[in-house]
Amino acid sequence: MSQYRFAIETPAILPPERARVFYDGIFDDPKLSHPEGVAVAADGSVWCGNQDGDILRIDADGGKMEKVAGTGGFTLGFAFDGDVALYVCDLRHAALFRLDLKTHALTKWSADGLKIPNYPCMDARRGRLFVSDSHAFGEPGPGIFAFDLASGAATLWYDRPLNFANGMALAPDGGAVYVCETFAPSIARIPINDDGSAGEAETFASDLPGLPDGLAFDRAGNLVVGCYEPSRLLRIAPDRTVELLIEDITAHTLAHPTNIAFSGDTLYTANLGRWHIAAIDMDIGADILCTTLR
Repeated sequence: MSQYRFAIETPAILPPERARVFYDGIFDDPKLSHPEGVAVAADGSVWCGNQDGDILRIDADGGKMEKVAGTGGFTLGFAFDGDVALYVCDLRHAALFRLDLKTHALTKWSADGLKIPNYPCMDARRGRLFVSDSHAFGEPGPGIFAFDLASGAATLWYDRPLNFANGMALAPDGGAVYVCETFAPSIARIPINDDGSAGEAETFASDLPGLPDGLAFDRAGNLVVGCYEPSRLLRIAPDRTVELLIEDITAHTLAHPTNIAFSGDTLYTANLGRWHIAAIDMDIGADILCTTLR
């Protein structure tokens, strides 16, 4: 890790006390063990996974968690198609799964060809789902797949190398996809052409003070970045200024945060290093973008 420069001199925007444990599943059955993915449903419930491939639903008030389905693998990123379906990436199966939210029927939705399907990102305007493929550790490669929601057909949408493609976010205007290149460490911006094809990627932010894993936009157009190491979140302004948003030097409440998801003025983080979902009060003088639902 010596090639990474994680020092940052400016103080965090938010004190560490703004982060709290939203749901602790260390003693549950199934356990909320090492969650990677997190997403917020239309009813405000928080959904996440664990190292055993369980798909878990937590009540909006954090009072109860239930297992809805399971892949038997290791679930990574989550994305909702409104109140219709939940899409889940799975590491062990190298596959994308689709959960019908009405029947709770779970199906393997992708054909062979994915290597490390990491994160699904909804492009509801065009009726498709982007899925990042991390390819291989230490070996940059393609890329980002696009799945047609109606047919399930997939194409390699962005076929050029990325350095461990990870979390993604669709630009607020729908005109570009932002993707973490975890081991660059940087964020790439890929324009979406008028015909829906991928434009040439540009570096939106580079030499980040942390390994970026998850992304989400706030209403002011800032890009919030969950860093797996150190346990911190960054905020990147539209002018590409990088700020430290919040940090937990103990890696206790924010414990290697991976994917992140907004609901109102609360930001939820999965914590791959522990057994809980954290919540951060993001009321910092600007409205926050709620989860976009189809």
